[in-house]
Amino acid sequence: MNTILKLLFLLLISSFALYGGVVAKVDAKRVELGDVVTLSLIVSGEDVTRPNVQRVCDSDVISTSTQTNMQIINGSVSKSFTLNYTFMPQKSCKIEPVEIEIDGKVERSNPLEIEVALQSMTKDADFTLTLSSDKKELFVGEPFELTLTFKQKRDSEAVDIKFSPPEFKGFWVKSEMQPQRYQDAKDSITKIVYTMAPQRAGELKTTKAQIQIASRSGGANGFSTWIPTIKWKSYFSNELTFDVKPLPSGITIAGDFTISATADKEEVDANEPLNVTIDVIGDGNLEDIKSFKPSIEGVAVFDEKISIEKDVLTQRIAFVSERDFVIPSFSIKYFDPKTKETKIASTKEISIKVKNAKPQEVLNIKKHETQSEVSEDLKAPQIGIFASLTLFLSGLALGVLIMFFMKKKNFKREDKRSIKDPKTLLMKLLPFRDDEEVKAMIETLEKNIYSNQNIELDKKILRKIKERYKI
Repeated sequence: MNTILKLLFLLLISSFALYGGVVAKVDAKRVELGDVVTLSLIVSGEDVTRPNVQRVCDSDVISTSTQTNMQIINGSVSKSFTLNYTFMPQKSCKIEPVEIEIDGKVERSNPLEIEVALQSMTKDADFTLTLSSDKKELFVGEPFELTLTFKQKRDSEAVDIKFSPPEFKGFWVKSEMQPQRYQDAKDSITKIVYTMAPQRAGELKTTKAQIQIASRSGGANGFSTWIPTIKWKSYFSNELTFDVKPLPSGITIAGDFTISATADKEEVDANEPLNVTIDVIGDGNLEDIKSFKPSIEGVAVFDEKISIEKDVLTQRIAFVSERDFVIPSFSIKYFDPKTKETKIASTKEISIKVKNAKPQEVLNIKKHETQSEVSEDLKAPQIGIFASLTLFLSGLALGVLIMFFMKKKNFKREDKRSIKDPKTLLMKLLPFRDDEEVKAMIETLEKNIYSNQNIELDKKILRKIKERYKI
């Protein structure tokens, strides 16, 4: 035993001779993907500046620890430090020398090489993690299920478990089912089911899922004493590849849907808001459906933001009018992946009766004079015709001037009333709602008018808007 210890001591001394006061070693040079490796830097000296090691072999350092060793040889005391860095190498790599300042001098450790083999996937493994799907060929927006299955042998032991889900770049994750746990004769099984849909055409891949397992381990120290430790190992799932095909030209929705539109009333007072709720129910990419807001002449239309809850899309639209009107049919055009057909789902028109409706102005057209009357006029003296024409033109010019000044005066009055009358102001602003300031002003007015709120308008911004659009 003494001979072995002497040999180890001589090896350590020779290592220090080659690499100064620091020697690097690892607990394993050949590992599988997912194994954790510990790099130990054995430093001999009194004044040691610890290096800032964040990454080893292009992998993040998981944890660090330090040990201090004291030795007395022939009455002489020597001190050494062991700096430990644990990491998980992702591929075969070389550990570059680490520089450490020891007693005012910079020393470099020896380089090391790590060989990383792919993880062996056997049915008898204590832990397995797999990804599976019922579909591999899809259309953009077509929903499908992806299942993540974790199996653990019933006689295996895990002190702790940490799970990292796969990344789903290029997919919508529509829902994630709560983990389902059950057992069979050999394994404890956990399943998670994701409902997803591809966002774009082409080849899409998922990344590997990862699960870290902590198990009890241990080793003997220099005094042949067994020291229990916890060792982590990671297990990875397979990757999945999907062939995603584009939708037919002009189609952005895929799945199977129904649509309905419900009005809260069939009869309203003039300028009273009428609310319609539109529901789209189905299995598909509801996220790509745009607002159903229609354009109806003489009717102010206000749409709320679309909301999606699981497989139901809902939008509410308010209509304000002074006369009877008809809400048009709402429709959705989509591609059914099951039948490979383009389909249309639509609602029926809704007729709305407005009480106390403002009557439409009747346009009166004066009948032309009869031929006999014109003939009689032609018999009048020629000078009378010129005099009448001159008088008519003078009167017409005077009337136009009067109407111009009266219209300008009334416009100014109406302009002043617009600021005080929220509904009138709202109607004037609607044509310019693409302007962000106008849009914000409209939203404030809608809250005041239809939600009984009392939000004060920013008069400076309102004045700027009025000047900008000559309102």
